[in-house]
Amino acid sequence: MAKGWLSLPHQDNLTMNLHDFQQDILQGIPAELPPPPVYDPQVSHAPIRNIQDLSEDDRKLALRNALRYFPKEQHAILAPEFADELNRFGRIYMHRLRPTYTMVARPITDYPAKCAQAAAIMLMIQNNLDPLVAKHPHELITYGGNGAVFQNWAQYRLTMQYLATMTEEQTLVMYSGHPMGLFPSHAEAPRVVVTNGMMIPNYSKKDDWNKYNALGVTQYGQMTAGSYMYIGPQGIVHGTTITLLNAGRLHGLGKEDLRGKVYLTSGLGGMSGAQALAAIITGAVGVIAEVDGLTVEQRISDGYILRENVYTDMDALLARITHCRDQKEAIALVYHGNVVDLWEKLVEEEFFIELGSDQTSLHNIDDLGYCPAGYSFEDAKALLIENKTRFMAAVRDTLRRHVRAVNAMAERGMYFWDYGNAFLKEAGDSDADVWKDKEKGLYKYASYVEDIMGPMCFDYGFGPFRWVCCSGEKADLDLTDQMAGDILEEMHADAPADIKGQLKDNLIWIRAADENIPVVGSKSRILYADAEGRIRIAMAFNKAIREGRLKGPVVLGRDHHDVSGTDSPYRETANIYDGSRFTADMAVHNFVGDAFRGATWVSLHNGGGVGWGEVINGGFGMVLDGTDAADRRLAMMLHWDVNNGIARRSWARNDEAIWAIQRAMDAEPRLKVTLPNLVDDALLDGV
Repeated sequence: MAKGWLSLPHQDNLTMNLHDFQQDILQGIPAELPPPPVYDPQVSHAPIRNIQDLSEDDRKLALRNALRYFPKEQHAILAPEFADELNRFGRIYMHRLRPTYTMVARPITDYPAKCAQAAAIMLMIQNNLDPLVAKHPHELITYGGNGAVFQNWAQYRLTMQYLATMTEEQTLVMYSGHPMGLFPSHAEAPRVVVTNGMMIPNYSKKDDWNKYNALGVTQYGQMTAGSYMYIGPQGIVHGTTITLLNAGRLHGLGKEDLRGKVYLTSGLGGMSGAQALAAIITGAVGVIAEVDGLTVEQRISDGYILRENVYTDMDALLARITHCRDQKEAIALVYHGNVVDLWEKLVEEEFFIELGSDQTSLHNIDDLGYCPAGYSFEDAKALLIENKTRFMAAVRDTLRRHVRAVNAMAERGMYFWDYGNAFLKEAGDSDADVWKDKEKGLYKYASYVEDIMGPMCFDYGFGPFRWVCCSGEKADLDLTDQMAGDILEEMHADAPADIKGQLKDNLIWIRAADENIPVVGSKSRILYADAEGRIRIAMAFNKAIREGRLKGPVVLGRDHHDVSGTDSPYRETANIYDGSRFTADMAVHNFVGDAFRGATWVSLHNGGGVGWGEVINGGFGMVLDGTDAADRRLAMMLHWDVNNGIARRSWARNDEAIWAIQRAMDAEPRLKVTLPNLVDDALLDGV
């Protein structure tokens, strides 16, 4: 293993000294129980889960499951405490075990680990739980309202202890946040294998998640929450930027930017918060509604929005929109209120906007992922707890109003798309006027993957590649940005016309990323790249580590929202039209194939983006340490990780994917993919 990163100086500006931090990690679950922490109302907390349907036997089972982490002599103390948590929050988080040290991605040398791979995973886990990164850090939820890293703090402590003590001859097995244990393996095997929410199909409804998560036996890992690969809102900023630019190009609103055009949407959460920066980067007037005051404050604190651009008065907001449009000012304006009220105001005032979408957490509709109109966020919380039936009736009514207003704006020429958050699905389930052909399951509006991301990016193999500099040094991030940009310039010069545009957009992105993207959490970056780009960039990073130009290892990864990583019929695979979009072979094969081609860790999840039971998705992490072995692994694994999805999309008869997989086969003689024979429609019409 390359040794250069081992000499990295310690950078301790944290509250606990390094020795105590390391000892806290190594002890796992403390032998002596720490005192219960004080509940902090200043921290954003998960919504209280409604467990009224949990039987008395179920509640006892939840307690029995929680207590098995602790020796019997502690049960009398913990049983009533955990029962109180279950009754108050609808879950047992074991707040007593929440660490007192600062939760932040530290330099890799701070972690008491026997191998660099394990230390890097520890860094990534802590980044997912950093209060500046995570939506509900005390409940171990990173984003999306219920995207969990772990179910409770005992699982966190045990996992960190296992990672600290494991060697390269062991693999840690994770069952929905629970560390099942270390098992003998070998250096080429993944260090960690993660599954989240892998239910028997007939037990994968939303009510099942609520029950079995309350019992402590499964969790909703979202995508990058439960796979330790979240890098803050920038992880989705780039994809949102590409979506907005290409939406504008599709509808003649601008080839290079969206200056003078208005984009209206909702949500400032861990994922949706990206919309503010993306609007500015594209030059648009972005208008984002957010009902949760704490979420607004979080986006102000991390620099994604400005306090002076937050409005509660819709008349003042509309006046500011008009001014910014006239001045062609790139800006993110925020309406602190319900987006439905704002949509209806636009209809009433006959106020034209060009682009519209929605990023409320409708995949989490049962747990306040969507706030009913007429209620403050806090009032809606209370209603959910007191009377879930009334709450859901109010939500369904609000969705019908939401769609009526969107329809009115679309009739005036606005382009609206579903952002894969289950908006169309839940609107349809609410009997909203959103159907083009209900019998065929066709909505009035396309998803962004159908119109934009699928044919323009995924079918060509372009997706959200990302990396994290484990040294914790900004200089390392700057150097990786420079290297990635230089490689894209070389590729753009010789690229076929079919992908020159994608390469140019990404080159512009990476050259301006440092200026446009605040560093929140780890020193990380995202870049849409194809297999060739990912491999060339990763090779350059590994060489720089070997030569000592980068001061520490680099973790490679991607969003599960990618070419091959996710089977999701209403999002990532929405532009698959051969009937296979309701199958999950691609995502499962990706998980398995990554594991034996060199990934450091792999994950497979039920749920993510559009909701529990609606999607299967997987991801990976790969640690580059400057070795020849890392070169071999990255070349093999990244090639598979992209081309698996292109092959599937090609077999679905997507023209762009057929072109891309043929090009991949020309470049790699060992790649042999079954290609489709196209059928004349006239022949079938006559049969």
